[in-house]
Amino acid sequence: MAVCIKSQIQNLNLVIGCTIGCTYCYARSNVRRFRMIEDFEKPEYFPRKLRLMEKARPQIFLLTGMSDFSGWRQEWRDEVFAKMADNPQHQYLFLTKRPEEITFSIDLDNAWFGVTVTSSREKRRIAALREHLRGGHYHVTFEPMFDDIGEVDLRGIEWIVIGTETGRRKGKFVSKPEWVWNLTDQAHALGIPVFWKEDLLPILGQAQMIQELPRAFCRVLEEQAKWRK
Repeated sequence: MAVCIKSQIQNLNLVIGCTIGCTYCYARSNVRRFRMIEDFEKPEYFPRKLRLMEKARPQIFLLTGMSDFSGWRQEWRDEVFAKMADNPQHQYLFLTKRPEEITFSIDLDNAWFGVTVTSSREKRRIAALREHLRGGHYHVTFEPMFDDIGEVDLRGIEWIVIGTETGRRKGKFVSKPEWVWNLTDQAHALGIPVFWKEDLLPILGQAQMIQELPRAFCRVLEEQAKWRK
């Protein structure tokens, strides 16, 4: 049975807000609906949430579910990465759509830096990720997809996630099976694990679902299972 990625990766929204302005942004809709901050276009940092990293039970945290890493101020990054270094029991994920605006280097094995690619025109972001962010691990999220991404350079990438547009936006795009398989086959040819998000179920069906995780994530989930015994 397909699992929801949110059951394995926890959102830890240390920063809320983004200046990019994607028309399909679910985060902006949620922030406005629940009035989390006054202006979504002015990112805000919530350092009190750092204490959640002190949990002894290992977790996989997504730190940019409501923001883009390129919009984080340097002082925010410094404080967050210092906390990550003090809590190596967790794995931490970051995503950006603007890797070319970041110059960053870190020596932490539990940090995962990724880019979001939604069309064939955005494939350059993968190379920019490798060029501008040094250290840790690399991953790519293909979600939503507005066309056939085509051939991609996945050198150095250790995980890819594939999904489709969700929500009720008028005229939303739906990923085509051949687009999903194209990326999956390229990743598997390089031994890269692939995770299809549960929103692909209506498109590809339960029998075909692929939901693979990097080994580091699997170890976290195995440790979590021990805590429940």
